Amino acid sequence: MSKFILSCFADEIDPSPRIQMDEMEKHGISFMEVRGINGKNISLYTPEDVRSIKKDFWARGFRVSSLGSPIGKIKLTDDFEDQINLFKRMLEIAKIFETDYIRMFSFFVPEEECEKSRDEVLRRWERYIEVARGSGITLLHENEKDIYGEKAARCLDLIESLGSDKLKLVFDPANFIQAQEETWPYAWNMLKPYVVYMHIKDAVAADGHVVPAGYGDGHLREILSDLWNSGYEGFLSLEPHLRNFQGFAELEPNSPINLLEDSCPKWFTMAADSLKKIVAEVAK
Repeated sequence: MSKFILSCFADEIDPSPRIQMDEMEKHGISFMEVRGINGKNISLYTPEDVRSIKKDFWARGFRVSSLGSPIGKIKLTDDFEDQINLFKRMLEIAKIFETDYIRMFSFFVPEEECEKSRDEVLRRWERYIEVARGSGITLLHENEKDIYGEKAARCLDLIESLGSDKLKLVFDPANFIQAQEETWPYAWNMLKPYVVYMHIKDAVAADGHVVPAGYGDGHLREILSDLWNSGYEGFLSLEPHLRNFQGFAELEPNSPINLLEDSCPKWFTMAADSLKKIVAEVAK
């Protein structure tokens, strides 16, 4: 029997962990993809700070599905040794949080430079894999807009060329739509064998703005139905992007979102309810 486990980027609810957990409890979500805590990226916390945060999470019954790390979200001209040091810190944080996954990227590369940048992108990812060897952590590449791996074909080339069983894919339908890629059946059928984790957000192809799951052109129903019927057991991680939450501009400076009014919790409710509706439909 397939098992979908709901998770979320709780920092989109509120910077405060207490408010994050209060809202997640309302929706019956007990896992979070940790990215921002009190307005600061998790990569910037010390191990002692992380242990304290973990204690608060665990006391209320919450667990961590993945680290929403910023690793690989730099230019190829940026200092890579600084990036490796940050990655080592993320590996330590992942172990403290007892998660098997770290979400990562494949560097900001202009489209016209992707072909000539391929070897350098692969070389750097080989280094990530080497540094992570023996940690037990699976590295998840996300198809983020404006990075080397924004297109499905390059995601496939990346994962097949590196050939590591500790490198898998996050599939984000909205990001593919914003990169002008068809999610269904094109990108999904190409990448499905390597997908172990889903980011749940949808987008409208006409202008790329984000909408709740099922309201855009990402074909969430078809993809989740195929996952369910294929026996997938894993996380569906809500990343609503329905409001300009604290830290969004730094995370995704070029990504259009749905600039809705009212509180983040209200629009988180919309995102959660939309996903639950689709899950209920495909799980019949």
